[in-house]
Formats: sequence, structure tokens, C-alpha cells
Amino acid sequence: MDDPCSLYKSQYRIAKKTLDGLHKELDELNLKLESSPINAGLHKELRTMNMDIKITMNEIEHAEFSLKKCELKYNINQG
Repeated sequence: MDDPCSLYKSQYRIAKKTLDGLHKELDELNLKLESSPINAGLHKELRTMNMDIKITMNEIEHAEFSLKKCELKYNINQG
């Protein structure tokens, strides 16, 4: 039998991978900002990146909630 919660597990994994990548990009951007702290383009990029991180964190939270709900519905051991 297929795992009825596989969609939510996949969404969680993808969002987590995306978040890891965004954090790496944020670290690189922060290094650029250290050398050019008044660069308006970098600050705009920082705002956009922070928004992307917030959106991705919300996606992770939603996937976790949906996964737990699915596991309860189908009596799947969480682990």
C-alpha cells in the first residue's frame, strides 16, 4: 500500500532543502553587505531574501501540520 502521507513528506523535504539553500545565499549576501553596507541593491535583495525565507518557513510549518494530521488520520507511527 502506498504511503497516504507521502505528498506531505515530499513537500516538507523540498521546503527544508529550499530553506537550507536560502540560508546559504543569505550568508553570502551578508558578506557582500559587510564590504558595501550602503548598497541599495544589496539591501533590496536582502529584503526579498528575508521574505522568501519567511514564506518557506510557513510552507514547512504547513507541511508539518498536514503530515501530523495525515498520520493521525491513518494511524501511522510518527518517527
